[in-house]
Amino acid sequence: MSQAVISQQPAAAVSWIDVEKIRKDFPILKETIYGKPLVYLDNAATTQKPQVVIDGVTAVYSKENSNIHRGVHLLSQRATESYERARVRVQVFLNAAQSQEIVFLRGVTEAINLVASTYGKKHVQAGDEVIISAMEHHSNIVPWQMLCKEKEAKLRVIPIDDRGELLLEEYEKLLNSRTRIVAVAHVSNALGTVNPVREIIGLAHKRGIPVLIDGAQAGPHCKVDVQELGCDFYAVSGHKLYGPTGVGILFGKLEFLEALPPYQGGGDMIKSVTFEETIYNDPPYKFEAGTPNVAGGIGLGIAVEYVSQIGLSEINRYESELLSYATKKIREVPSVRIIGTARQKASVLSFVLGDIHAHDVGTILDQEGIAVRTGHHCAQPVMERFGIPATVRASLAMYNTKSEIDTFVEALHKVREILK
Repeated sequence: MSQAVISQQPAAAVSWIDVEKIRKDFPILKETIYGKPLVYLDNAATTQKPQVVIDGVTAVYSKENSNIHRGVHLLSQRATESYERARVRVQVFLNAAQSQEIVFLRGVTEAINLVASTYGKKHVQAGDEVIISAMEHHSNIVPWQMLCKEKEAKLRVIPIDDRGELLLEEYEKLLNSRTRIVAVAHVSNALGTVNPVREIIGLAHKRGIPVLIDGAQAGPHCKVDVQELGCDFYAVSGHKLYGPTGVGILFGKLEFLEALPPYQGGGDMIKSVTFEETIYNDPPYKFEAGTPNVAGGIGLGIAVEYVSQIGLSEINRYESELLSYATKKIREVPSVRIIGTARQKASVLSFVLGDIHAHDVGTILDQEGIAVRTGHHCAQPVMERFGIPATVRASLAMYNTKSEIDTFVEALHKVREILK
């Protein structure tokens, strides 16, 4: 797998994908906001859903709604087949060795909590260390803080430079005999930085340390091959990948999943139960207690199939072109300071506009029909590192266009005129 890179270098004006055709697949893009065409630039928070996913979820509830795995009647069998077919689709999407390595959960947050609560509680003891980075989302900070507090362990943080790039030499210094796990983002949600995860994994594995990769922001933008990466755990969010909310996946190498204790107790994660003893199910079901989000899982399977048919390489190249264009245009706006200028970036533009508060910028942009994210983006340590309370974040997707970027930049000029 080539490293996920969406460069800021000038790109040729090439249409890597049929954007207008893709836009027709997303009904919400036809909406107007305050009488103006919607320009949706909040894709790092959640992506919009293509009609095929919407139809697929509707079909579950209208044609085969039933609980899965337990029923012998036809509807249950149909729902079970569709759900397990979705698991195989995700397996293929990530190139996992087998479908048993794909655990369906509510999202990346739950996936990280699962690993912290199972692997972490089993292997981390007093005086041990857990390594994360300075650019992590709160979902990849708080679970490890909780674990370290409970176990009297130490949380170590890989620093970042002024570009928003990890200092790999400092990371290597942090690795030692007390390091029990490394957990880092593939792509920063606040900066757009694409981390050198292959090198991060390799350095840890030289010492026999397992690695979890938070792939929430990587899945929609680049091809992820977990076997080639060699990571031990990889988490993906469904709703950031053009799928439903409330569903995501954890890839775990089978030897890890087999050795870990269950995350929660209940139905379907067992083989047999008596008052004296419970025999747990095999992975992945050991970690899927209770009735799952059946429609969500099926919808996620449809979403990854949709994205795969377009092609992750083509999406990556198109978004590279779009990011280069957007970066050039936004730099022409007076007083703009881009936060996160890594040499390898995904399609995120995080910035401040002079001394205008990010929330004020976002409010005026909303009146122009433009949806962006403002605030600390659940990455408060990143904001502290750059000495700012918040940024405006425009995050791009495969259905965004240069025309929308032009509209966005024109609106930023208007913000300056109103609030100067």
